[in-house]
Amino acid sequence: MKKSTKTKKNTNSRDSQSKENQINVDLPREWRTSRHHPLDNIIGVISKGVTTRHSLKDACNNMSFVSLIELKSINEAIIDEHWIIAMQEELNQFEGNQVWELVDRPNDHPIIGIKWVFRNKLDEHGIVIRNKARLVAKGYNQEEGIDYEETYALVARLEAIRMLLAFASIMNLKLYQMDVKSAFLNGFIQEVYVDQPPGFENSDFPNHVFKLKKALYGLKQAPRAWYERLANFF
Repeated sequence: MKKSTKTKKNTNSRDSQSKENQINVDLPREWRTSRHHPLDNIIGVISKGVTTRHSLKDACNNMSFVSLIELKSINEAIIDEHWIIAMQEELNQFEGNQVWELVDRPNDHPIIGIKWVFRNKLDEHGIVIRNKARLVAKGYNQEEGIDYEETYALVARLEAIRMLLAFASIMNLKLYQMDVKSAFLNGFIQEVYVDQPPGFENSDFPNHVFKLKKALYGLKQAPRAWYERLANFF
């Protein structure tokens, strides 16, 4: 009895294996599974080996010449060539947009301090691709009625954006997105004075200050100034 049971089990296993082989033969070639990854689907050089995220960061750092360290103070930034370049790019934006002019220090207007804010820009993989240095005003020192008056500016709500996308989808419309670089630097402003940028003071006029022609990040009235410029354009 035991021998017959084993014989039946072996026969059943052979039959099932032959059926599986028959199914694999009948299936199209592209449907068949393989434990080896097709060599045609491998991107890059096979002999190079596996590239880890850590080595990819190092490679990106060497290629794009960026700093992986996000600094907190100007004293650390002025000794790092990567952040010096980032700060100089920000000041070039100021010059290009004609944001300010160097004038004598007034006696009848308050002077608002400014500071550097350092941020690392990341891509979708979390790799640092750019060092961004932003020069912002110390708006927390401003007083309403003295340093600014109107601050209200419209902001798009998420519900409105959803309605726009839904309407465009129904009507088969094509939407375009536009990003304004250094948007607040395009808003006009009057009678605001700020200190010289830390680390970039004018050696010939160390006691002078900058009179703003355009809004500066950090000011209470900066969003309002940009909104008025944009609304007048539209």
